[in-house]
Amino acid sequence: MVNGNGFPRYVAEFHRRSPGITEAVLGPTGAYGWLAQAVPREGRMLDLACGSAPMWERPAGRREGWVGLDSSPGELEVARGRGAGPLVRARADALPFADNSFAVVVCSMSLQILAPLPAVLAEVARVLAPGGRLVALIPASGPVRGVDLLWAGGLLAALGRRLGYPNDALLSGDRLAGTLAAAGLRAVTDERRRFSFRLSRAQDAELFLDSLYLPGLPGRRRGAARAWLRAAARAKAGFPVPLRRIIAVRA
Repeated sequence: MVNGNGFPRYVAEFHRRSPGITEAVLGPTGAYGWLAQAVPREGRMLDLACGSAPMWERPAGRREGWVGLDSSPGELEVARGRGAGPLVRARADALPFADNSFAVVVCSMSLQILAPLPAVLAEVARVLAPGGRLVALIPASGPVRGVDLLWAGGLLAALGRRLGYPNDALLSGDRLAGTLAAAGLRAVTDERRRFSFRLSRAQDAELFLDSLYLPGLPGRRRGAARAWLRAAARAKAGFPVPLRRIIAVRA
């Protein structure tokens, strides 16, 4: 169950086994560049749930003032190996920083799973300076192109489920502004863009499948999904990766 109490344990084990896998898939798509476009170049920046630190040098040349935080030792080790720092291991709902510490908090592909989300957002608002900005990237259901419906629809049919996350309801389009406002943040923009991950070989299919959160997926379903993605790789398909970029400011 996506929304079950075991999901945080699943995520912790997922990133213990596969640190850096999210960046391995999203890096080639250009999604991090889109996220970086909304990040101010000046001021101290907290990279919340930083993972392997793909945002460490984004925007280009921006290292000064960057602080990465994650709860996963494995992800932080990958980040440390690329030279990123300073790095802090902590929970997103109990940030070890003083009030008004950062000009911007960036959060890439994590708001949909961080729990409890209201407490996480309240902490984000607390550590942001007045007028400070939250910039987040999360999965989306669109936009998609015609051929995307074939590849994505076939994958979902093979999985026997949709791709969903614990915080989908709170981050939905009609509830986002209220969710942010309850934490002291004002929604500014909620944009959607289609990216794609090129499947060119069987290894790409394996990587893409392994990057998905699929708790409790039966082995036969995983095998069917693998077969479908390998077929997509033989066709050199650009598999759709639709994303949302959310910008909010501390009220």
